[in-house]
Amino acid sequence: MENTEDKKKEEEIADEAIQTAEDECSLEQQEEENLEAEENELSLKIKALEDEVKGLKDELLRKAADTENYRKRLLKDKENAVKYANESLLKDLLDPIDNFSRAIEAAKKTSDFESLRSGVEMTENQILSMLKNNWGLERIDSDGKPFDPECMEAYQAEEVEGLDKETVIAVFQEGYRLNGKVIRTSKVKVGKPKA
Repeated sequence: MENTEDKKKEEEIADEAIQTAEDECSLEQQEEENLEAEENELSLKIKALEDEVKGLKDELLRKAADTENYRKRLLKDKENAVKYANESLLKDLLDPIDNFSRAIEAAKKTSDFESLRSGVEMTENQILSMLKNNWGLERIDSDGKPFDPECMEAYQAEEVEGLDKETVIAVFQEGYRLNGKVIRTSKVKVGKPKA
């Protein structure tokens, strides 16, 4: 009986050892499956991240190219704006230039100085009117006006009877304002009151 009991105990121990070995084997197999599943999951994540990085690189390159193209377009637009900035002004001046050409042709054909002078004055008035209306350029009215150092430059001065303050008595060169700002002072002769 002892033998059977010992055998049973040995069988039980052997069964437990087998069960433990099977359990350990099963655990190892499950761990291997888990590791394999994690590796597969990590591989998929790595592939997804690599694809995302590749996509972001492509997007970055496209945006860099777009930015460079935009910069080049802005530079070209700026160059054109500078190059053709005066186009409208020059178009406005074409008619008066044509009128000067006509006046020169008329002077060759006639000796009527008065009509030539009248044509040149009309052309000057046309230019001044166009520059004032379209561009904001105005002639500074100086002759006979009180001397104003803000918009006039005295080239000569002389004492004159009957003046109570410094007054412009001759204009050597007209001055101009552009939208209210003096861009060229009038060159004038100033009459001073006699002391």
